[in-house]
Amino acid sequence: MKVFVYGTLKPGEQNYSAYCEGKAIAVQPAYTYGKLYHLCLGYPAMTVGTEKVQGYLLTFPDDSNLIYLDKLETFDPQALPENNEYQRKMIPIYDLQDSYLGQAWGYLMNIEKIQAFGGIHLPSGCWQRARD
Repeated sequence: MKVFVYGTLKPGEQNYSAYCEGKAIAVQPAYTYGKLYHLCLGYPAMTVGTEKVQGYLLTFPDDSNLIYLDKLETFDPQALPENNEYQRKMIPIYDLQDSYLGQAWGYLMNIEKIQAFGGIHLPSGCWQRARD
């Protein structure tokens, strides 16, 4: 099972050790296409778009970790989309040499929620938590 991460679940970010370290069997720098925003809540969100969004492709041995990732991302597959913070969708992933790696789960947010959370567009396509 593969998941594309671009925020707090990336290696070195605040949620990686609790949710991914020792659970992911492969970690690969990668990108997808979308539009990336920094939210006033202190983490990012991505929408559908045409800009490169940098992150990592994490491979897990099975889909059991999705329960924990979904909870972190406030996604309930049984809920109405407007009741979720993020939507989990299959998205195309590419390596840094532009080779297609296949589809992976990714967490996207709709633009109305991004605007409500004070989203600031990150044209670099790369998010990092503010360091002290």
